[in-house]
Amino acid sequence: MKKWIRWEDYAAGVCGLYAALSVLWTAQTSMSTTLMLVFGIILVATAVLNLSMPGTPWLEYAQGAAGILLFASPWIGTYTDHTGAAWTSWIAGIVAAGVTVAAIRPATEAHHRVMPSH
Repeated sequence: MKKWIRWEDYAAGVCGLYAALSVLWTAQTSMSTTLMLVFGIILVATAVLNLSMPGTPWLEYAQGAAGILLFASPWIGTYTDHTGAAWTSWIAGIVAAGVTVAAIRPATEAHHRVMPSH
């Protein structure tokens, strides 16, 4: 697998970046700000790592978990009544998790085709 070409990782990174930056223009609570920043930054970091090191399935699972946690964060942080922050978390989280699920199988197959070096 070549580096820096997988659209799924770019999409997950954009979702994380949007979630992290959206705290600047949406109504927030302290918990929503914290959760959106943390999970957004984790999504960006895992996307960059996935792009730079393709074929590492555990990074795909970490990226998927970050997307799911971002999706669940309005309930975890009890900010479902702040619609801007909640909808941003739900949409960015489910899109990031969805594109990561689409990328897991190719990453796993690439990992199994790698020949060990001596």
